[in-house]
Amino acid sequence: MVLVIATAGLIYELVMAAVASYVLGDSVTQFSIVIGVYLSALGLGAYVSRFIERDLPATFVNVELAAALLGGFSAPALFLSYGFTHAFAFILYACCIAVGVLVGLELPLLIRILQQEISFKELIAKALTFDYAGALLGSLAFSLVLVPKLGLVHTSLACGVLNALVGLASTFVLDLNDGHRPALLRARVRAVLVLVLLALGLLQGERVLELAESELFGGKPLVLAQSRYQRIVLGQHQGSLTLHLNGNLQFSSSDERRYHEALVHPAMAATRNPERVLIAGGGDGLAAREVLSWPGVREVTLVDLDPVMTDLFRSDARLTRLNAGALSNQKLRIVNEDAFVWLGREERQFDVMIFDFPDPSNYSLGKLYSDKMYRVARKRLAKDGSLAVQATSPLFARTAYWCVIGTLESAGFNVRPYHVFVPSFGEWGFALARHEPLAAGLPVLSRADLRYLNAETLAASFEFPRDMQRISADTNRLDNQALVTYYLREWARWN
Repeated sequence: MVLVIATAGLIYELVMAAVASYVLGDSVTQFSIVIGVYLSALGLGAYVSRFIERDLPATFVNVELAAALLGGFSAPALFLSYGFTHAFAFILYACCIAVGVLVGLELPLLIRILQQEISFKELIAKALTFDYAGALLGSLAFSLVLVPKLGLVHTSLACGVLNALVGLASTFVLDLNDGHRPALLRARVRAVLVLVLLALGLLQGERVLELAESELFGGKPLVLAQSRYQRIVLGQHQGSLTLHLNGNLQFSSSDERRYHEALVHPAMAATRNPERVLIAGGGDGLAAREVLSWPGVREVTLVDLDPVMTDLFRSDARLTRLNAGALSNQKLRIVNEDAFVWLGREERQFDVMIFDFPDPSNYSLGKLYSDKMYRVARKRLAKDGSLAVQATSPLFARTAYWCVIGTLESAGFNVRPYHVFVPSFGEWGFALARHEPLAAGLPVLSRADLRYLNAETLAASFEFPRDMQRISADTNRLDNQALVTYYLREWARWN
């Protein structure tokens, strides 16, 4: 019993922190605050338990059922509140405190009930042992099994069912004398009702999430997938396909060619013989589509962390039409690993490297823009090779953009910053990095078959108006992650 309630209690905490990081970004901050508030609420619940004197078995069952309802419905309630209200933060912390207080009540009440049957020394030892074991079980199950298999909404509801089952079982186990029986019989009825509500929630959980995400992303979700690493939402908005990862727009099919042509072709044009190409990130295959359009390319290695992402964009007919079947091309090899770790042990060199990572909205992404990452990349880049980096917006996140440029320079690269206008994103920035400057100063694009980019457009993209010109910024190092701070602070003004 203690093992189950401890496991469920920890998972509620992790679910709320994960939802907060999903919709607000900056996972370190969100997890830190949610965990701190939740632990404080546990302490408050333990303190409040001292004032409960009567009907302890029935009170314990009622606390279990309340925790089951509030904790179980926490994820769907938070997603809906973010989509339909402006009170997400208030609801998040109110839910965190309420569930924390209820979970904090559970163990003290159970110990007081059972101390009449078991010696206090043995009871404390067993209760704390199973409590800590439940914390370990919950943390492992959350990341390795529950979220990848069930998603956040079904995970919280499933834990609610576990809590409610403990409450129902307690009406039989804690029926220690006739005086408790009437209250426990009433609690048994309530337990059955709570289980029915949670079961209905499990059946309708996907529809709730679809409703929230259609409001969040302004279109009809076509594919909803939860991988071990991220929430993947493929939607349709005004006739265009859109992709959101953890709530952040990655592309719209209406204008993604502007972005991907600008990301890929300057680096390809700047390299004399672009035969071996590395794409880090880019699991949608759109950058690979552009790379493979160059006839001299012999091999492409695409390193993307998430196999769910690459499998989706290799198998869904709507997406293979968009990426021209790039992920099934015989020249391309997919590696589903962390690019930071993979590149650190890779020994081959590449003529062109394309870093198409999501924006640095948290520290796990920020490391991919660090001086450490760029120093390793420089070792793997051929002497005449070129590296292209998507670098967020020089208009909306000006300091963050120039932080990326400065970090590349600190790693020893010669860097030419440039930007293009992508309607879905606004002004968007990139960096072209090489060992040595180009003899002509700028890459010369001779291709005439592209839909957006041409020689004139490319030349103009290296000019910056006054409100996007360089400003000072710290180097993004692993131990300071300055880029994440810049990025979150600047985008918060626009969001």
